[in-house]
Amino acid sequence: MDARKFVRDTTVAVRMRATPPALRKIPDVTETNHETDRLSIAHPSRKTIYAALVGNLLIAISKFIAAAFTNSSAMTSEGVHSLIDTSNEVLLLHGLNRSSKPPDDSHPLGHGRELYFWSFVVALLVFALGAGVSFYEGVIHIRAPVSIENAGVNFVILALSAVFEGYSWQIAFKHFRSFKGEGNFLEAIRRSKDPTVFTVLLEDSAALTGIGIAFVSIVLAQYFDMPSLDGVGSICIGVLLAVTAGFLARECKGLLIGERAAPAIEAAILAMAREDPAIQRANGVITVHLAPDQVVAALSAQFHDEANADDIEECVERLETRLAAERQEVTTLFVKPQTSRRWSGNGPSVPTAP
Repeated sequence: MDARKFVRDTTVAVRMRATPPALRKIPDVTETNHETDRLSIAHPSRKTIYAALVGNLLIAISKFIAAAFTNSSAMTSEGVHSLIDTSNEVLLLHGLNRSSKPPDDSHPLGHGRELYFWSFVVALLVFALGAGVSFYEGVIHIRAPVSIENAGVNFVILALSAVFEGYSWQIAFKHFRSFKGEGNFLEAIRRSKDPTVFTVLLEDSAALTGIGIAFVSIVLAQYFDMPSLDGVGSICIGVLLAVTAGFLARECKGLLIGERAAPAIEAAILAMAREDPAIQRANGVITVHLAPDQVVAALSAQFHDEANADDIEECVERLETRLAAERQEVTTLFVKPQTSRRWSGNGPSVPTAP
């Protein structure tokens, strides 16, 4: 059977390498010179999440105790903020555990997108509970101001919270910076395929900003003897959380729907295909992330006319072997025998080999 007949009779040749993440070697980020490639395969750091979880829990307890003693609206909002952050870390850990489950009959490509789903839930919680409660507290205290008692307790708790949050932020920032590469931080967040990397960093950044807002609002309320300013601070914290939640939801939505892999990964797949003796032309490749370190790739390739079905099967096996050795993040490969004319006629806006 020649290659042309194989193309007519075969819809797609598939080779799947769905190895459970726990059994796969995580790519060393020092093995590549491509900064965007390095960021896209950043491995989730449980240490970062655990540090944030412990810190936020201690902070939440402290803030609620202070709010009970001082009647501060801003402190109550900050307590809710820290409590929401604590539950978010639990959800992120749950997502990491679920996403590492191996493929099964119902989920043949694995459970990688569980991490993206739970990260999106985190963003919704920050908006619905964190921002919502802060707005509510602010409005209540503006309409019926309550004088702050024992303001010094608030300042002590805020100072301790800043220390805990600062330590957690430093760990998250260090982990994020190790994968950031070139460009600014906003671009790095948008390129990242790992929501745990930027979610914890953004949460801690919002928490530190919220602490500053609470401090200023309490100082102003005491200085001008206007308790309503404490409620204004609570509303400002709500705005901060709403903006943070909106940004997180936008980034997580893109990952949940499915984002392509870094150009360096796609270029590497095409290069492997072009170097294989059975392939006449590598037409192009389509990729999508299922998880930070799980990529599905669909390769369109035109085989030599004299290649038969066995030759194509051996070619797919060679590609799989090279990917297993050089690109462990590509866990599943689909190979479609296809002429370049038919590939171009499909009009895909995806990488095409020169």
